[in-house]
Amino acid sequence: MDLFLTCGRGTGGLPVSDSLGIVEPARSILVTGGAGYVGSHACKALAAAGYTPVVFDNFENGHDWAVRWGPGVVGDLADTVLLARTIAEHDVVAVLHFAAHAYVGESMVDPGKYYRNNVAGTISLLDAMKSAGVEKLVFSSSCATYGVPEAVPISECTPQRPVNPYGESKLCVERMLDWHGRAGTLRWIALRYFNAAGADPAGDIGEVHDPETHLLPLVIQAALGKRDAIRVFGTDYPTPDGTCVRDYIHVSDLARAHTAALDYLLRGGESAAFNLGTGRGYSVREVIEAVRRVSRRPVPVEEAPRREGDPPVLVADASKARSVLGWHPQFDTLDAIVKTAYNWHS
Repeated sequence: MDLFLTCGRGTGGLPVSDSLGIVEPARSILVTGGAGYVGSHACKALAAAGYTPVVFDNFENGHDWAVRWGPGVVGDLADTVLLARTIAEHDVVAVLHFAAHAYVGESMVDPGKYYRNNVAGTISLLDAMKSAGVEKLVFSSSCATYGVPEAVPISECTPQRPVNPYGESKLCVERMLDWHGRAGTLRWIALRYFNAAGADPAGDIGEVHDPETHLLPLVIQAALGKRDAIRVFGTDYPTPDGTCVRDYIHVSDLARAHTAALDYLLRGGESAAFNLGTGRGYSVREVIEAVRRVSRRPVPVEEAPRREGDPPVLVADASKARSVLGWHPQFDTLDAIVKTAYNWHS
């Protein structure tokens, strides 16, 4: 694989001073999938917290313009040798692991792709970390590991019963991390976040997928006339208005949670899993109405049958992250999240 190094238009982590006033270089953090949506926002948060993010991405879904706060390496998770060399050359002290395929619908028709990339790719990463002597990892997990919960809000004690290969692949990785931890070779945090949404408030980065499958950008595209209508998949769910209900968490809040989890591990915190959400659910119809309010534009709607693998309601109990990591969402209303996304897309 070819390598590239760039600091983009932004800046890396700032040097830090110890109690004696001696300036030390910022600690380097490997960020797999750091050119993607959540990963790039995490890189900005890392730099603001005094770290240097080192992006490792194959750019299948990531963007070179999103690598702005530290060096970048073009590579695939399957390349264990390149991963280990990158960790060693940049003196990496910990890893934030975002690199994964993340389309629920695609996982239903091509499950092998998700096991090869999400599961086998993580095995390669763990092997590289072990060979380089790095023992701390923050993993981007998902509420999809819970499947259809028996009750909401969902706590970390809720049984994990995925209903699609995407969620199953994330659960497989969580189980691998646990066994590596028991073997004494890893300390890890799994962040099970709910529906990532919104964009960087400063407008530096935002959400761009090809194809786009996330609800909020699709609704905004319909409001801006970039698509004919927003398709609502399923109007007969057991919810107040018949459409799916989700807990939307701002991407910048997710990014801050990753730095909080990293700080926790570096301070000696124990391995654990945490939910990340606001604790408030919004239906598909409520998201559409929020975009109408914020944009002051009409949003054409088309109703369609349910999609296989979509649970009716997913809402987080994130009290554990609040108490242990000291984290709480700053964007706690749907309209606040929608405004940042609308500003980015428009």
